[in-house]
Amino acid sequence: MEKTQCELFAGVGGFRLGMERASKEWKTVWFSQWEPGRKVQWAHDCYVHHFGDIDENTGIDIRKVDKKQIPDHNLLMAGFPCQDYSVARPRSGAKGLKGQKGTLWWEIQEVLEEKRPSFVLMENVDRLLKSPSAQRGRDFGIMLACLAGLGYRAEWRVINAADYGAGQRRRRVFIFAWRDSTVYGRKMAAFSQEEILEKEGFFATVFPALTAGKLRRTRINWENLDKSMEEFQFLFENTGYMENGEIVTGKTEPVTEPSVPLGDMLEKDVPESYFLTEESMEKWTYLKGAKRIERTSRTGYQYTFSEGAIAFPDSLDKPARTMLTSEATVNRSSHVVRDPRSGRLRRLTPVEAERIQGFDDGWTDTGMTERARYFCMGNALVVPLITRMGKKIGRIFDEEP
Repeated sequence: MEKTQCELFAGVGGFRLGMERASKEWKTVWFSQWEPGRKVQWAHDCYVHHFGDIDENTGIDIRKVDKKQIPDHNLLMAGFPCQDYSVARPRSGAKGLKGQKGTLWWEIQEVLEEKRPSFVLMENVDRLLKSPSAQRGRDFGIMLACLAGLGYRAEWRVINAADYGAGQRRRRVFIFAWRDSTVYGRKMAAFSQEEILEKEGFFATVFPALTAGKLRRTRINWENLDKSMEEFQFLFENTGYMENGEIVTGKTEPVTEPSVPLGDMLEKDVPESYFLTEESMEKWTYLKGAKRIERTSRTGYQYTFSEGAIAFPDSLDKPARTMLTSEATVNRSSHVVRDPRSGRLRRLTPVEAERIQGFDDGWTDTGMTERARYFCMGNALVVPLITRMGKKIGRIFDEEP
């Protein structure tokens, strides 16, 4: 099978970079990257800087793209934006599942329906498994039902990148799906659900883990998605498998590997502008410290807001914490390190942010603002994880006709 791929919500190219590091045989036939509300599309321009453009539709709203015009491909990859993952609309405005075009999952679903790629690899925040709060698991269940309705089986696993050798404690859910008609699909059909989750499946072979506790099961009716959206609720664990709407899920514990400590990713000569000033120390100390604050809601309800202290400065002997899009700001979640050379406290540099995500030094140094560089890295994938999965996917492709 020809190794052709399409990348939706591509960002600065983490999926593509990871796959090309795995094998130079991969050919990207199309990609899409568009950030709403941005006059300058920094991420799209960065992607084009490294890989070149394909057509005039790669940098526009994916909802405006005719899915029939997307080239055929054998692997669809998508890291769809977490703020838009919810598949449900308010009940008062419900028009049925097919009427919901405002959320980006449906753009993926439309591509799958139109192009029918053999394999799919997706990534999102792990809270997707529990969305929405009022009906836990409904959104992810609907996504699995959509895959089932299109003839796919799927696995998922919540992976902390630091557990498998990376330099960041970043938890994300990855979903790997395949069509029943593939050689891989027929091969997996010969195994039990337990065998797929514990030994023979995609994630079990790429990211070794041990099953902890009993498996739980349920079913979602993919033949009546509107009804499923109204009724489905289920506690998805960090690992699971779906076939024909039958769902099995359980907890796994990673077989951990040595990770990269933050100190190993720091630059040696850092400009003065990254160091904290004496004037800013009071604010940084407050943001990083523990708090108990009495607050009143808009409705008059009084409550206590509390949060624990966070490491200040960050440990250089551990992997970095999860990097967010707010890394460029004076923010509780922003990293502060003690510079090994001077002993002074400072923020991370854009290059260090790139290293934490596994990109090449200067990957985002393509003319974008410094703040945009941090933002793009906060949105990005941990590239080494994609390379690891890409090698497995390549072996799967080699067995296809």
